[in-house]
Amino acid sequence: MHEGIPDFAMPSEQEVRRAADSLRLLADPTRIKILWALLQGETSVACLAELVGAAPTAVSQHLAKLRLAGLVEGRREGTFIYYTAESAHVRALLTEALGQAAVTT
Repeated sequence: MHEGIPDFAMPSEQEVRRAADSLRLLADPTRIKILWALLQGETSVACLAELVGAAPTAVSQHLAKLRLAGLVEGRREGTFIYYTAESAHVRALLTEALGQAAVTT
């Protein structure tokens, strides 16, 4: 234990890797826009594409990565899939990051 920091415990290697992977995944402007839109409510790929200004195929690829990471969920209705992101952790992280960006600009 370091003498200057009482009761200090370093996160495990696995926790650090997972955190780094999550932050890397969020380090994309389009994914941030997608997540922010999904935090407002459930929507389709077509609506997301219009909201974030990206092609539907690009949005689908981003959603696939976000879904694999457990950051978004999809619900099939007929031929459409509606996505949502209801994680309080994602909301807090994005709110903090966007707030920090506003302060530093």
